[in-house]
Amino acid sequence: MSFLPELTLLTLAGIAGLALALALGVAYWMRGRRKSPQQLERERRLRVHRIGRVIDGTIIDVQELETQAGSVQLLIFRYDVAGVSYEASQDVTHLRQFLDLHSCRIGVPASVKYDPQNPGNSIVIAEEWSGLRL
Repeated sequence: MSFLPELTLLTLAGIAGLALALALGVAYWMRGRRKSPQQLERERRLRVHRIGRVIDGTIIDVQELETQAGSVQLLIFRYDVAGVSYEASQDVTHLRQFLDLHSCRIGVPASVKYDPQNPGNSIVIAEEWSGLRL
């Protein structure tokens, strides 16, 4: 009769080990699926490009900032939607192949795409569209 409790303990230990392995596998899978900040920003740009409305705006400034992660280029612009003025910046570091930052000067007109549900969410340039005027 002492054999039956040992079998039960082995069975419980096996089930617990299997559950632990499954939990670790799910955690590893979920961690691998987490998107980087660059992927999230790219998805935001593409969404605004897809659903956005176009309005006239003005380039205010182009700034290059040094961070611990490296150099970051920002395009700062202004636009008005329904009587409300917005001033925004867009990180264009990963879009350098689509624009010439030296041609972006203060006061240069540009087209801005904004999210109609959230007018503060806007872009001047994306992979498939550019509001910069030559």
